[in-house]
Amino acid sequence: MWKPLARLRVPLGFAFAALAFWLAQPTVSSAGRGLLVALIGQALRIWAAGHIEKGREVTRSGPYGYVRHPLYLGSTIMGVGFMIAARSWIVAAIVGTYLLFTLVAAMRTEEATLDERFAGEYSAYRRGAAPPVSRGFSFARAMANKEYRAVAGLAIGMAILFWRAGA
Repeated sequence: MWKPLARLRVPLGFAFAALAFWLAQPTVSSAGRGLLVALIGQALRIWAAGHIEKGREVTRSGPYGYVRHPLYLGSTIMGVGFMIAARSWIVAAIVGTYLLFTLVAAMRTEEATLDERFAGEYSAYRRGAAPPVSRGFSFARAMANKEYRAVAGLAIGMAILFWRAGA
């Protein structure tokens, strides 16, 4: 049930983003406040991307020592920043609904895949029974995980909102 939605989250994201930008009613002030919130989410995403070894392990270092899905938490915080910047209850409902359904789908799909691939190691991590791993942040790892795409998306999205606000 969740897997098809998880796979469609990127194309759906572009479609919902177009609608959200069209319905947004930003001001320079709302865009500025939203940008500050979104930057917190982006910072969390960069920190997580600098630790995760996608598909090779159950990552437990950096933010993964505190939160199971820091990339998705960062995306959610960025989404809240967009909601604030857009200054529209309709946009907030669209973005919130999109994030709720697609990120839950992605988390459930990824958790099942990790549990299967790593023979229950993810379940141990989820229960808090897996030992922590000490590994430093790597900018090269964040780049290899293509986090620059989220940074570019944030920059372009906020530039559009500031432009719409008349800045």
